[in-house]
Amino acid sequence: MNMLRMVVTIILAGILTNNYVLSKFLGICPFLGVSKKLDTAMGMSAAVIFVMVLSTAVTYPIQRFVLEALGLEYLQTIVFILIIAALVQLVEIVLKKYIPALHASLGVYLPLITTNCAVLGCAILVTEDYSSAVYGFGEGYLYALSCAFGSGLGFLVAMAIFAGVRKRMEFCDIPETLKGLPITLVAASLVAMSFLGFAGVVHM
Repeated sequence: MNMLRMVVTIILAGILTNNYVLSKFLGICPFLGVSKKLDTAMGMSAAVIFVMVLSTAVTYPIQRFVLEALGLEYLQTIVFILIIAALVQLVEIVLKKYIPALHASLGVYLPLITTNCAVLGCAILVTEDYSSAVYGFGEGYLYALSCAFGSGLGFLVAMAIFAGVRKRMEFCDIPETLKGLPITLVAASLVAMSFLGFAGVVHM
């Protein structure tokens, strides 16, 4: 029961208080670039969730049984990027074959998941926050996957909210000097500030 409570808490924290986009400010590029339309934002978010969970599932044991065992921790970033790049290629191949419209709408932002710092940050941070040396491999692995899933959901929530905000902005009378990127950044900062209201509700 305690483990289940911990998993639920980790997932909620990833969505609300430790949101990678709105709290840690990782993954800002796709957040600003692919949030103009809700369907595109949801497609990107689904791809990010898949890559986050799968990359964590692969990198966590590699960190424990390969890098740490051989004293190669300094290669962590390079190894993790290569793994994420391979997974992104897999997602791109699947989307291009089965959902070509979504593949076309995501455009250059899909391969850019490889360098999405939210995905890489998640893979690195979960190995530190839920180290198998502290929790044991099985427990730490479960918590790491829960954190990756929660972080992916947090990315989806941020994208969905901001897509709605940008849709509303199309009907607003925006001063000429703020049109375009300036008002987008102002809106993004206000959305991020709104999530400060969750501080202390769920904390991990």
